[in-house]
Amino acid sequence: MAIRLPGIPHIKRNLRRSLSNSKMLTVPKGHIAVYVGENEKRRFVIPISYLSHPLFQDLLNQAEEEFGFNHPMGGLTIPCNEESFIELTGQLIAS
Repeated sequence: MAIRLPGIPHIKRNLRRSLSNSKMLTVPKGHIAVYVGENEKRRFVIPISYLSHPLFQDLLNQAEEEFGFNHPMGGLTIPCNEESFIELTGQLIAS
């Protein structure tokens, strides 16, 4: 007597889809993904070297105060608006 689970093909299809989508979420070596935004979070991939810059350290301290180690997006979440983050990263590129 066999037990049939009708949901198994559906689960396999969803798993395949999620694994193929994870390829789009890959981060190049030497970079890190961060989520930025006040209401709707947007994903940015930045060089790891930014993490040691004093301006970025301020953002990391804010993130620690607001989220601790529990980041709602599953990755590093930066608590600032997108425009400020883009301006800051522009300054880091210029320096």
